[in-house]
Amino acid sequence: MKLWLVRHGQTEANVAGLYSGRSETALTEQGIRQATQVGQLLQAVSFDRVLSSALGRAQHTAHLVLEGRDRAIETNPLLNEMHFGDWEMRHHLDLQREDAVTYAAWCRDWQNTVPTNGEGFQNFSQRVLALSRDLRAMPQENILVVSHQGVLSLLIATLMGLPPPSLWHFMIEQGSWSMVEIQQDFVTLRTLNNRAAAVIHPSGDI
Repeated sequence: MKLWLVRHGQTEANVAGLYSGRSETALTEQGIRQATQVGQLLQAVSFDRVLSSALGRAQHTAHLVLEGRDRAIETNPLLNEMHFGDWEMRHHLDLQREDAVTYAAWCRDWQNTVPTNGEGFQNFSQRVLALSRDLRAMPQENILVVSHQGVLSLLIATLMGLPPPSLWHFMIEQGSWSMVEIQQDFVTLRTLNNRAAAVIHPSGDI
């Protein structure tokens, strides 16, 4: 099985430097170009299944990547980004004033401090663990997964059997594609943040 991982394109919240977990934020013109470009780079890949987070920026990206293809997009809430609660669509400078104690604690210990009325990293990690198990059980050969930086970074670490904090080793860039190959119990990160066209050889290898 090959998991083709794509982060949504640039959003308005990305440009403004805001925390946007569950909040809806539109793709910018640059984000639309990024998603379209990734679709062109992955033109040679025949996807057996397409999964997207339930958030609009990921679904919009998935539609742009698949432009011209007759392939249904399945939304899966397990692919949603971490929920930042009251910090949603807020800038870190605002949080230093408005929720100073909790925000300072989170900056010191992000693994165990929960954003006010949000989703803590421990729960987020368990959600991505459940996602990884679901993906490994799917029978399809080529699966496109369109999601968010936090989810995709943690998914790679989880699939490779690394501790959750290892997600920071796999930062997912917009306008690129990554691929993880799963063969029985062996997981290989074949490429990360690739910006070249995927070439599929007759053997099925890239």
